[in-house]
Amino acid sequence: MSSAPVPVRHFTQDELSVLVFGNQEDLALHMTLAVRDCLSDAIARQGSAAAILATGNSQIRFLKNLVAMGGVDWSKVTLFHMDEYLGIPATHPAGFRFYMKQRVESLLHPKAFHYLDGDCLLPLDECQRYTDLLAAQPIDLCCMGVGENGHIAFNDPPVARFDDPHRVKLVKLDDDCKMQQVKEGHFPSLEAVPPYALTLTIPALLAAKKVLCLAPEKRKAVPIRNLLQGPIATSCPASILRTAPHATLLIDTDSASLL
Repeated sequence: MSSAPVPVRHFTQDELSVLVFGNQEDLALHMTLAVRDCLSDAIARQGSAAAILATGNSQIRFLKNLVAMGGVDWSKVTLFHMDEYLGIPATHPAGFRFYMKQRVESLLHPKAFHYLDGDCLLPLDECQRYTDLLAAQPIDLCCMGVGENGHIAFNDPPVARFDDPHRVKLVKLDDDCKMQQVKEGHFPSLEAVPPYALTLTIPALLAAKKVLCLAPEKRKAVPIRNLLQGPIATSCPASILRTAPHATLLIDTDSASLL
């Protein structure tokens, strides 16, 4: 696992670098190596590193690689995640705290993992608490995915703002977003998905020094086409990546199939 797989296609759309890989294995491995190098370089340069990680089925293969690979002194890494459902406990199997504790924190033992408290009593206070944590810790790397409705984190089209004055906010989830959670098997029905969530905003995500967006699979073909070939607009929130020269989009031939 020492050399990065070579993309089958590499191009730039506006300011965004795009890498297309022949399969999900190569895609996930390239992402893993890029993350390892970014965090290791940050630690070598400044003595510590900080990153924001995404959840979702598209991230599982990459996170497994990251745990297995080694090469990062995790005792010097502070981690954040980017969203959480409002009103569910940390033990809920569909919750993002549960996802991160199972797949990342319990295996890598980072210096700190700061979680959004989904079952907090005062959601607006929780937004401010997390905003303060982010403000105190410059972020070296943000690893994100793209939702089927084009969202990044829980910035769905109806609530996404490119010039958002907030860094963390409370949002009502779009039905398309909730249906994706049902189709992925996380909830039994649309009604079972919590209607609200806490999310980092688009400016908070893009404030990282480096952004890597991982979006494999055929079901992401439409949002990837909209991201790269549609207008830069909140109708596809991820399209803002085209204005970010510090971002790279990593996709496979399935998610690139409509380009």
